[in-house]
Amino acid sequence: MVGDDFLNMVKDLQKKIEHEEEATYSKTVINEYRNPTNFGVLEQTDAVGEVKGSCGDTMKISLLIRDDVIKDARFWTDGCGASIACGNMLTKIIIGKTVREAKRITSLQLLEALGGLPVENQHCSVLAVNTLHKGLDINKNFI
Repeated sequence: MVGDDFLNMVKDLQKKIEHEEEATYSKTVINEYRNPTNFGVLEQTDAVGEVKGSCGDTMKISLLIRDDVIKDARFWTDGCGASIACGNMLTKIIIGKTVREAKRITSLQLLEALGGLPVENQHCSVLAVNTLHKGLDINKNFI
């Protein structure tokens, strides 16, 4: 049985972590990485991009495309909370967009949708957008 002292220590530590997160990240970023709705890999795909970023994080984006419209999207990453937030927000942005519209999305637009990221995490938005673009560019049907 776990003692009350240990449980109190865990609760205090969790509060400190949450306080640091709230001081560092926007509410949108925190929500996106705590509750990612599009994490995973689609079984049926029309386009897949995978990129390993300069930080060592890998991201994969899989897309279901019908009549030039992105009908569904999923992402997978082995990265940090900021990478999860970027992947999730990007997939939410692109679902319902045409391939051409998705190709125009920039890392700056993704950062704006997230309410910003600290400088040391902004490369995560570049990783997500580069992964999307690679998936769309690899399949010649979408160029």
